[in-house]
Amino acid sequence: MTDVAKASGVSRQTVYNEFGSRQELIQAYVVREIDALINEVEVRVRASADDARRALGEAFGLFLKLASDEPLVQVIVADAEGGEVIRLLTATGRSIATDRVGSLIHEVWPQASLADSRLLADSMARLAISHALLPTEEPEETAATVTRIFGPFLDELLG
Repeated sequence: MTDVAKASGVSRQTVYNEFGSRQELIQAYVVREIDALINEVEVRVRASADDARRALGEAFGLFLKLASDEPLVQVIVADAEGGEVIRLLTATGRSIATDRVGSLIHEVWPQASLADSRLLADSMARLAISHALLPTEEPEETAATVTRIFGPFLDELLG
C-alpha cells in the first residue's frame, strides 16, 4: 500500500480510505485490467461477426497477446506459489469474462442460446487464463489451436 501511495502521489491513508484493504486494491486492479482486455476482445469479435471462427481466434489471440504484456500476469508468473493474486485473477477474471463474453456471443450470434454462449465463454476464459499464465507457444499459434478445438462446437451453436 505504501508503494501504491508513493507512486500515486497520495498518502497511504488515502489509499486505504479509497480501497479499504490490500485485497480490495488488488481486486479493483484485477477488475479494471480484465475489463480493459475484454473491451478489446469485444471490438475484435464485433469486427469479425460475419465469421465466428475467425472472431474466436482473433479474440483469443488478442487476449493472450495483451495478457502477456500485463504486469499483473507477470507478477503471478513470477510468484511460484501462486498465492492470493492468482486465486483472485482466476475467480474474478473468469466470472467477468463468462458474464461479458457470454452476453457478447449471444448478442452477436443470437441463434446461440445464452446458456451455450456462457458455457463457451466460461470454457474459453478458463483456457485463456491458463495459457496466459503458462504459455507454451506464441499467442497466434495457441489461438489457432483453440479455434480448431472450439470451432465444431461454435458451428453447432450457430447452426
